[in-house]
Amino acid sequence: MAERIVITLGGAHLDRRGRIAGRAVMGASNPGSLFEEAGGGGFNAARNLARLGCAVTMVSPRGGDAAGDLVSQAAVEAGVEDKAFVFLDRQTPSYTAILEDDGNLVIAIADMDLYRLFGPRRVQQRALREKIAGADALLTDANLPAETLAAIVGLDEARGRLRAGIAISPAKVVRFLPSLGQLDCLFMNRAEAAALVAASTGVDAEDPATAKPQDWPKRLSRLGLGGGVVTAGGGPVLAFSGNEAVLLQPPEIDGHADVTGAGDALAAGFLAARLSGFSLGESLRHGVAASLITLASPLAVSQRMSPALLGEALEAVPQALALAI
Repeated sequence: MAERIVITLGGAHLDRRGRIAGRAVMGASNPGSLFEEAGGGGFNAARNLARLGCAVTMVSPRGGDAAGDLVSQAAVEAGVEDKAFVFLDRQTPSYTAILEDDGNLVIAIADMDLYRLFGPRRVQQRALREKIAGADALLTDANLPAETLAAIVGLDEARGRLRAGIAISPAKVVRFLPSLGQLDCLFMNRAEAAALVAASTGVDAEDPATAKPQDWPKRLSRLGLGGGVVTAGGGPVLAFSGNEAVLLQPPEIDGHADVTGAGDALAAGFLAARLSGFSLGESLRHGVAASLITLASPLAVSQRMSPALLGEALEAVPQALALAI
């Protein structure tokens, strides 16, 4: 099968994770450890896609600093073509999360102002449009401004490509509202799905922790979304496309596993399978298998990710069940 070409536009920045050795004590110094690596929803997915055999190009703004160099090196190591536009006088965006020993988030700081400079005009560059015209899929994430996301998926060159997005957070997923009708798939968790419904309708959705998975396709389709994947932590994962929906219960994992990057790996595994012609249910299985590989790694993007390892991980993933919607 010919190599699948994916263009990714979105977050590629520095991720810092501080893990407290025990329970957090607010207003005090807490012993623990600090780790940093390249991250960003789009970039994590891009590196996984490259390791799964896709030809991937990453387009993102970057600062002229050591953090930017770290991101560039991570792209080289993963086999991703790096098409950054660099602002020499600015800092590369960063995300700093403080976690308790069990992996739960205490607080985080997102220094993402540079992404505001990725405006719609950059989407009109001839070289980028030609790249998109030759791609099989286009992946964006909600680190970019709403008007830029709309410009990307609305390009004439994007038509006929698989167009997907990563929600990033409940606060950022609403940036996809103007372009939902042009997306084939949006990857989100239940809280992000609920935020999208609330922002679009003006009515708070049912508590995402208690909402029935089979209700999400109808709710999200009403917003114009053509398809999506809704995760629920360790709970059932839902995928829908048009009038088809499937549900899968992931295998249990270590409760102390660092979930950073697991959702991005799921997106990559799902998209790689979809581009290879797999069914919706099998694509979801591939996505869950990719997330399991990431959960077993101390990194947000496992250096061991490969088609062979994904095949082994699939053995632990149950079949997806068809849902009536």
